[in-house]
Amino acid sequence: MTWVPPRRSPGPAVAILVRHGRTPTTGAVLPGRAPGLHLSDEGRAQAEVAAARISGLRRPPVAVYASPLERAMETAKPIASRLGLRVRSDRGLLECDFGSWTGGQLKTLVRRREWRTIINLPSAFRFPGGESFAEMQARITETIDRLSEKHRGESFVAVSHADTIKAAIAATAGVPLDLFQRLVVSPCSLTVLSRSDAGYRVLCMNSTSDLGELAVS
Repeated sequence: MTWVPPRRSPGPAVAILVRHGRTPTTGAVLPGRAPGLHLSDEGRAQAEVAAARISGLRRPPVAVYASPLERAMETAKPIASRLGLRVRSDRGLLECDFGSWTGGQLKTLVRRREWRTIINLPSAFRFPGGESFAEMQARITETIDRLSEKHRGESFVAVSHADTIKAAIAATAGVPLDLFQRLVVSPCSLTVLSRSDAGYRVLCMNSTSDLGELAVS
C-alpha cells in the first residue's frame, strides 16, 4: 500500500479591508448608497498613499474588490493599478442601506431619539425603509468568507465603508454587535483580517502605518 502524505492546508486567506477615502461630505452627511458622491482631492491623495502601502507588501494581493459606489471604486482604482490588477465590483461590500435617512445631515440626525439606539443598542435598530445593522453585519461577513474561500492561501483587497468594516471586525473578533460603534475606522485606513481552518484573526485595524512587519502568527 502506497503511503500518501496528508494534504497540506493552503494557509490562511488574508483580507485587506480599506475604507474609501474622504469625500466632500465626510463627517457631515449620511450618504448611504446614493449615487454621485466622489472622492475629494484629499480622498484621492489618501487613496494613492494606501495604494503605495499595499503594493509594498512582500506578498502582494492577488485581487482587488470594491463596493460599486463611486467613492469606493475611485479608492480601489490606484490600488489595482499599482498591483497590475483590475477592480472587481462586489455588492456585498456596499454601504449599509440607510433607507429614508440617506442623505441626511448628521448634525440633525444625532438629535433624533433613535440615535441613542444606534449608538448603544445597534442590534435592535433598522433604518426606516432600509437595512438593519444585523443584516449589514451578516452580509459583510458572508462576503468576506466567500472571498476568503476563493483566495485560500492568498491575500486580497476589499474596499468598503466605515460601518461595514467595523461590523466585520466585530464579527471576526467575537465582539457583540452592540459594541461595534466603539471601533474607529478612518478614511483610507487599512484593516487586515485572516480566515483559516484554525480560526479567524484580526491582524490589524484602522492602520495608517507601515505594514512591512505584518504577519499571521
